[in-house]
Amino acid sequence: MKLLKPAILVLLAFAQCVRAQGPIRLQARTFQPPRGEVAVPPAGRAHYIVQFGAYPGAEIRRELERRGVRVLGYVPESALMVSAGARADLRGLGAVWAGAMEARDKLSPRLAPGPAYLVEFHPDVDMGLARALAVQHGFAVVRNRGLLPGHLVVTGDSALLEELAANDEVSYILPASAAMAAGADLAGCGGAETDAGPVADYATVGNGWAPDASGAVALWYVIESLPANLDAAAAQAQIVQAFGQWASYVHVTFSEGGSADSARTIAILTANYAHGDGYPFDGPGGVLAHTFYPSPPNAEPLAGDMHFDASEKWGIGANTDLFSVALHEAGHALGMAHSSDPNAVMYPYYHVAAGLNADDIAGIESLYGAIAAPSVPAAPTPAPAPSPTPAPAPKPAGGDTTPPTLRVVSPGSTMVSTAGAAIAVSGTASDNVGVTAVKWSTSTGAAGNASGTASWSLQAPLLVGTNVVTVRAYDAAGNSTWRTITVVRN
Repeated sequence: MKLLKPAILVLLAFAQCVRAQGPIRLQARTFQPPRGEVAVPPAGRAHYIVQFGAYPGAEIRRELERRGVRVLGYVPESALMVSAGARADLRGLGAVWAGAMEARDKLSPRLAPGPAYLVEFHPDVDMGLARALAVQHGFAVVRNRGLLPGHLVVTGDSALLEELAANDEVSYILPASAAMAAGADLAGCGGAETDAGPVADYATVGNGWAPDASGAVALWYVIESLPANLDAAAAQAQIVQAFGQWASYVHVTFSEGGSADSARTIAILTANYAHGDGYPFDGPGGVLAHTFYPSPPNAEPLAGDMHFDASEKWGIGANTDLFSVALHEAGHALGMAHSSDPNAVMYPYYHVAAGLNADDIAGIESLYGAIAAPSVPAAPTPAPAPSPTPAPAPKPAGGDTTPPTLRVVSPGSTMVSTAGAAIAVSGTASDNVGVTAVKWSTSTGAAGNASGTASWSLQAPLLVGTNVVTVRAYDAAGNSTWRTITVVRN
């Protein structure tokens, strides 16, 4: 069935503006709009980007809405994605450029023939129409519980994706994860927030937090409230551990601060439904958390703040894993956009993660610069080592994504109190190919390798107070699973 849609003629009227323009930052490309020239969206386009000479503040956005132009989200730099009807009057608002996204702008650079694709539609598109468009272009819709509004998972011929992307209603198409293709239940992140709306997955960001004179970035955090169903010390340790993952790769430090209203301070709170920031939570099973991008584009003190939904059943290493969600949201607090890599922490849908993958690391290093590895004096060339006997088993072929199974046998509880200076931990690990290593670390900075793999044991040192011991099992393909034990040393 062919869908017939009435043509919409979008007429734009601008006061010519000579203020400096920044680039439009999209995932597929970054481009510089032509200065002093207004690109008029072609007839029939209802969604387009409007760029302004400066950040479009609340007064400009209210005037746009008064004129019938719906603001859908923020597009770096200083631009808005809008939806308009037959006529859009932008005179006197400082608009310097307008244009519709091309089909190529809506296709993730990571797209390749695969089992399924995630198709995102603009927020004002009726999902009945969205599903009909997907079917019309030869795709089958996969049913997943927990998809974000405006999202569909589809299967079909990758050669038809560009044709689907050419529809004005489509905002972005990216690879679907294996879980999506299998119809699994999902939990998604709606994107990092700005006071001009969320940054959609087709857009990327600018430069993160500005560095100081030394080139480093010092940030602070203040924890205002934590999930009520978790031990407060254990929950805080998970969030601090998430910060530490990002800081281990770049010139960024996180320190506990004193005031949530201070500059460069990430306020962390857990709240129900409407909680004063204009982005209410939706109750159990919906959006788990949201975070505000750094300054700019956000203003202090909201910049960087991380909010978690109190309606969810939070867990540590299970259920709705607090560390995994905090790791994703901390990326947004640092200025990271969503990634199109389904295995990345910054993919739009959460998954249990033990740490960052290569795509996450490359993204954060592009913002803040990689921490250089310490120089090591050259050592004499050693004599060739004899071949091991027996020869090591070959690594499994690429494509193994099954993580190991890890079980802590002793202690028998995830919450332990002791007066000792160390704790003995033991357990088992297994994998469809084979466990190669079991490693451990503590929230106080100690780390090491456990003895054994299939059956393992370790001794972790403790400081007085709360210690979180994390045990991770790895297989030869790099997949990992972890468990944590919170130990209070009296």
